[in-house]
Amino acid sequence: MDTLLIGHAEIERVLTTVGRDALMDRIIERLTKGLTELGQRARELSPARSGFEREHPTRGVLEWMPHYDSGQGITIKTVAYSPENPRLFGLPTIVSTLARYDGDTGRLLVLADGNVLTALRTGATSAVASSLLARPESTVVGLIGAGAQAVTQLHALTRTFPVERVLVWDVRKENAARLAARTAFLGVPITVAPPDVILARADIISTATSTGVGEPPVLPYGDHQEHLHINAIGSDLVGKTELPRRLLREAFICPDHPEQALREGECQQLAGDDVARGAIGPSLGELCAFTSQAVAHRDRLTVFDSTGFALEDHLALDVLLEIADELGLGSRAELETRPHDAFDPYSISRE
Repeated sequence: MDTLLIGHAEIERVLTTVGRDALMDRIIERLTKGLTELGQRARELSPARSGFEREHPTRGVLEWMPHYDSGQGITIKTVAYSPENPRLFGLPTIVSTLARYDGDTGRLLVLADGNVLTALRTGATSAVASSLLARPESTVVGLIGAGAQAVTQLHALTRTFPVERVLVWDVRKENAARLAARTAFLGVPITVAPPDVILARADIISTATSTGVGEPPVLPYGDHQEHLHINAIGSDLVGKTELPRRLLREAFICPDHPEQALREGECQQLAGDDVARGAIGPSLGELCAFTSQAVAHRDRLTVFDSTGFALEDHLALDVLLEIADELGLGSRAELETRPHDAFDPYSISRE
């Protein structure tokens, strides 16, 4: 019983052989199809993620995100959010691993790096939501937060919209200044600007920050384009939010995973009466399946409440496995024992 291993070397080969653009395009296409099937009830919604928080030696969370796809196996992602990683250890803020299991036997089929796929699928999901809710002719993108996720957010949006200008802000000014170098492959001019200017001028904004629990919004309330669309990415803990509640109450809100969004997304800011009066709109899957519901809101303020769920990872892993098969990538290891007698765990000797 061997397991396919896809690690750093294989991910690097995929990026250099297939290319960033083609890989992003394939993931956007697969997510669009899979989320549409979810909205049509041809797929099951993943369970809400679970995990635990830690304060020492550094604050963060470790979570597990499962998805079962009948006939297509089980995917479980473990993901750690550690905002001090870049500063203290030189590691990404998000570190994750993906495992694919056989749905009939429970056998571990694949173990893969999840760092790059998590960034790609999050950016791709924002592109899917934006393609539904933002004006197709949107040219100005605003980024609040200039970390790793800003790269794939912008990349995905440039694959979907005719982006001509990018405005960025980060509490760490050096991060904002360096974003232009990290996204030079996109050929889009980037200007550092304060949040109120970004709010006023952008057609699409993505917020992806490491703001703390209970801290003020990273985006102010104020003048904005009537058709502004916001991808709210960074709210992923109870009490951690990025947008002003007043702005949310004026917007058409699309959650990716309604239960999860109410617990730890931007939607957690909405009280019971807000929910009762329909402040939260259809899910992303439902909008993918019934696009007219989204198009009707393109001329008003819209918010995509993105908390991330395991179906997205399951679909992105499918793309990676297809490419690995095309290129003959991956090594195999016998990680699970197979006794000669299924009823005797000691009968693993080759003698």
